[in-house]
Amino acid sequence: MNSDTELATLGLAPEEYEGVVNMPVARASTILFRNLEDFEAGERGEYKLPIYGRYGNPTQGAFESAIAALEGVEHAIALGSGMAAIAAAVSAFVAAGDHILVTDSVYGPMRRYCDQMLSRFGVETTYYNPEIGGGIASLLKQNTKVVYCESPGSLTFEMQDIPAIVKAAHTKGAIVIADNTWATPLYFNAFAHGVDVSMHSATKYIGGHSDLLMGTLACRPAHYKRLLYAARNFGATPAADNCYLALRGLRTMALRLRQHQASAMKIAAWLAARPEVEEVYYPALPGSRGHALWKRDMTGACGLFSVLLKPVAHEKLRAFIDGLKYFGLGYSWGGFESLLIPCNLEKVRAVQLPKEGTLVRLHIGLEDPEDLMKDLEAGFARLKP
Repeated sequence: MNSDTELATLGLAPEEYEGVVNMPVARASTILFRNLEDFEAGERGEYKLPIYGRYGNPTQGAFESAIAALEGVEHAIALGSGMAAIAAAVSAFVAAGDHILVTDSVYGPMRRYCDQMLSRFGVETTYYNPEIGGGIASLLKQNTKVVYCESPGSLTFEMQDIPAIVKAAHTKGAIVIADNTWATPLYFNAFAHGVDVSMHSATKYIGGHSDLLMGTLACRPAHYKRLLYAARNFGATPAADNCYLALRGLRTMALRLRQHQASAMKIAAWLAARPEVEEVYYPALPGSRGHALWKRDMTGACGLFSVLLKPVAHEKLRAFIDGLKYFGLGYSWGGFESLLIPCNLEKVRAVQLPKEGTLVRLHIGLEDPEDLMKDLEAGFARLKP
């Protein structure tokens, strides 16, 4: 099926719900068994239906089946947030004394999880250069259990050579987990590139409307039980209402992403020519760092990128940001609205940018790009002495 058709049809079962098109919201904690035989089967782990709300419900099941189909695998798991999905995915494969490799451009909360939580439980983390490619083989140890990728990376958007990393990691028996939130399954087929576990913050483009928190994990069959047990033990079950909203978001994701990408490309190219901008970090933009890898491995891009502004006084930066009309100052991304935040890499990176300036991350929403560029242009005027 065409991806648009997939997104319009996955997870639907009107014949099971009296013709209702959208999957109803199944709010449930207690779920009743039909008889003692079913209850005892549940105790043995042999019952095919949910046994308790924390183990799933029909709305969650419909969303998980849609994500699995979209990812091209048999299994997917929904969790209460993207961070819950990250923590469950990594924890499923490590124990005290193990070692993991994590890209230095990783999502900040994942870094904190490694440094503040995993370290307490005896798991060692090494942060690697996101552009290392097959050279990661030199960092793999006998006890390396996981290689964690994020391509492009957070804030600075380095592309990773996922196939080369996978080849090296699998040679040593390590699991490769990839955060694929930026590209979504529509623009990067993680499993075709060898990844073992694909993670998404469904909060972003899957939800698409800045009104839910969710994460997803999709995996190869060999890893499903370990991931499922980890997710259940974390207790991070998503609300049925959020699963409903995520299913609804899937219906328009392809359309939204096309508009996000078109507007982002236009604005990124415009910014690259601005005298106030030192560099644009958007791998889909020709001439940008990582463009060749993006073109090789991905079929599209989203609306998220960063720009490095030339050095500017803090009070001028405040005037630039505080006067913006269409760009909200807030975390997250992937919704319909445009956002902007200044970035402090010292908190989240071992290696800093070689150039001086102020890094600003933008999410280009669904507003008219001409209005967004006028907003930024007025902001640049406020940067002047």
